[in-house]
Amino acid sequence: MRLPRNISGDELAGLLAKFGYELTRQTGSHLRLTTNRHDEHHLTIPRHFPLKVGTLNGILGDVAAHFEMTKESLTKELFS
Repeated sequence: MRLPRNISGDELAGLLAKFGYELTRQTGSHLRLTTNRHDEHHLTIPRHFPLKVGTLNGILGDVAAHFEMTKESLTKELFS
């Protein structure tokens, strides 16, 4: 599945709530999200619109690795 080209950092943070990520702090234009599912995990997401494809790809790869799933299955679950 192709990654979306028109998603903002705020929208991605909302979608990641499905996986238990919650906003823990904001510094400038960056959000810090944390989940305690499958042990503690932190993410930093820029509040840009749109997110660059490489940035989005990196964030999704990090989440997929934490939850021990493929990036493709994570992408389908988030964006379908």
